[in-house]
Amino acid sequence: MMCARQPVQMTPLSRTIWRVASRRLRRAHLALALLFAATELSLPATRALAVEPVPVAVADFDYSDTSGEIADQIEAHRARVATFGNLVRDSLAADGKYRVILIDCPEHPCTAASMRPDDFVARARQSGARLVVYGGIRKMSTLVQWGEVQVLDLDRSELLLRRTVTFRGDTDTAFRRAADFVGETVKDVMPKP
Repeated sequence: MMCARQPVQMTPLSRTIWRVASRRLRRAHLALALLFAATELSLPATRALAVEPVPVAVADFDYSDTSGEIADQIEAHRARVATFGNLVRDSLAADGKYRVILIDCPEHPCTAASMRPDDFVARARQSGARLVVYGGIRKMSTLVQWGEVQVLDLDRSELLLRRTVTFRGDTDTAFRRAADFVGETVKDVMPKP
């Protein structure tokens, strides 16, 4: 046999306790709702405060051939050195920590050796860069090329890297490997955002 449930008789004290507990529960729910709303509203602002990539100018690289070879390779070398600079730029831009900027020069190639040092630094600063990467490659013989890469912090007027690099071969593949190495070497010394 089923019994009908009898309403609970509350005393004045139990009613007061119930009302106080109910109010606290409603306040707790309201506080949580406000907390979630505040969190949601702050998320877009947090995303807006994300760290900007470091602006880096990568100058064109100089090239000289002192190998004494008879064959005229000027155009092939010009193309390889241009590709070399582009590969270094791509390497720096790939991970998103750096924003690669081109230096605005009146004449190209825009290299450190083709301009007065003060003009070169001024052009790099005018481009909006914080850092500038530059250097050159010299062909010594059919098998050996060497170069130098430098990184200058324009904000602090401090040379962060001066590194000599050697590589074997005078092919697209040799230049590509050298550019990959230079890109990674440069990243090791550059400040992160």
